[in-house]
Amino acid sequence: MSTNRRNWLKQVGLGLAGAGIAPLENIAGTFSGWSPGKNDNKPIRLVANENPYGPSPLARKAMAESIVFSNRYNGEQLNTLIALVAQKNKVRAENILMSAGSTEILDMMARLAALKKGNIVVPSPTFDYFTGAAQHIGLIKITVPLTADKKIDLQAVLSAITPATTLIYICNPNNPTGTICQRDTLVQFVKEASQKAMILLDEAYLDFTEERSLSELVLQNRNLVIAKTFSKIYGLAGARAGYAIAHAETIDAIAQLQSWPNGSISVVSTAAALASLQDEHFVKEVYTKIHQSRKYTIEKMEKMGISCIPSNTNFIYFSLTNYKKDFFEQLKQHNIIGTRIYEEDGKWSRITVGTQAEMEKFIAAIG
Repeated sequence: MSTNRRNWLKQVGLGLAGAGIAPLENIAGTFSGWSPGKNDNKPIRLVANENPYGPSPLARKAMAESIVFSNRYNGEQLNTLIALVAQKNKVRAENILMSAGSTEILDMMARLAALKKGNIVVPSPTFDYFTGAAQHIGLIKITVPLTADKKIDLQAVLSAITPATTLIYICNPNNPTGTICQRDTLVQFVKEASQKAMILLDEAYLDFTEERSLSELVLQNRNLVIAKTFSKIYGLAGARAGYAIAHAETIDAIAQLQSWPNGSISVVSTAAALASLQDEHFVKEVYTKIHQSRKYTIEKMEKMGISCIPSNTNFIYFSLTNYKKDFFEQLKQHNIIGTRIYEEDGKWSRITVGTQAEMEKFIAAIG
């Protein structure tokens, strides 16, 4: 059938709609952080600990310029990224395994633990969603309560380790509480616990602190794996870029669970990650803005009688025990997306720190 291009596009749009797929111009609008033209009604996302300022200008430019190379598999650019990541973390290239976000690393480690027919010891609450799939293939999860001030009880974690333990997970700073383990105490914990089982240390939020990574410990410790991500302070959550840091022999073992070692990160995401590591100005700017908005939000919430845990991250953990309104209904009425109750005892919830303007709207919504 003869038709001009405009009619053809309309037909394609109708076809997509009939198949339950939105036409291209509508697909863009499904992303709450961006859509063509003015969109005053998009929800404020304070749910997933995303960086409201990213990606950085350099990363955006790099992604745009690298799209044309999407017909090629990753090559020299990926090797450059691995070398730069290794340099940043004071290890060697053989100590790095790239991934599609750090969640892929967490998932592979959980599956590796499950294959050994053992159990995983995790604090609770923490970011343990990744254990679900592994539990379906036999992994047993042992949970350890936090302390009264919502910190990870490292001594209790040590005590929970059994001869069947094949993995110990520590998120530092912890998600959802935002608390951090004192470095000296954590180093000693790693020394002791790694003699009994593999440790998976998730440092997704460490960039929001002044603490140094424990990355150098992997050079002498085969039972320590550190997961890092570009999702948070670098603002690349949707691009999916992360990596593991571990002893070379441990990296080889983990890589066996990747069908193509280092191959799950795209050309575009690789370009974004490379540029992000070099945009130090952007990282410092995000760090400062998040700290300022976090301080503002905690002060306002506590004046309302909402108890907040001191945070070392881009999110805040708080108790709704003394809050008289329906918190989640207030968010809904003001088009704000929040999370959930993590602990019924105390009605503990979490909110992401967005831009200053977003946090002012959040405070107005719950006030």
